[in-house]
Amino acid sequence: MMIHTEDTPNMNALKFILGRTILQDHQAIEFLDRESAACAPLAQALFDIEGVQRIYFGSDFLVVTKDSSVEWANLKGAVISVIMEFILMHKAMIKMDCASSDFSEMDIAAEDQEIVNKIKDILDDEIRPAVARDGGDIIFHGYKAGSVYLRMQGACQGCPSSSLTLKHGVETILRRHLPDLVSVEKVDF
Repeated sequence: MMIHTEDTPNMNALKFILGRTILQDHQAIEFLDRESAACAPLAQALFDIEGVQRIYFGSDFLVVTKDSSVEWANLKGAVISVIMEFILMHKAMIKMDCASSDFSEMDIAAEDQEIVNKIKDILDDEIRPAVARDGGDIIFHGYKAGSVYLRMQGACQGCPSSSLTLKHGVETILRRHLPDLVSVEKVDF
């Protein structure tokens, strides 16, 4: 069994492709520290590696974000070793009771529900698959007065090009479908 790695636009984040399903499509979980990863034994084990800052689980991959003072040459092998142990020993990577997100949406006005459904469909069909290829995700947070509020996760979180992706990529796609869109705004939590 081979674990493949891919660079991401964020030089501190590396994508580890496991070749097996971790989460169902359109599901993702991000852990910012060991304590938040209580439902993910693999994430907890990875946080034990010095220099690991954040872990993001996608459908068949995970992204490890490291401290900028640590080099991937010193970290990559340790991460692969921990992942391989979980795979070979058939250890549970994520417990079934792991919530897919503790990120709540804004309250949506009843008159905006139709446009919100359209925004979510566009995100799921056109935007999220492309962002996932780079080891990240974009989560809908809300819509108000013509503005869409989104949260970036995984390799996209903290990536220098994430603002460019959001403004020139995501906003352009959404404007193509929603000409009355005012703006797309990034939300950090």
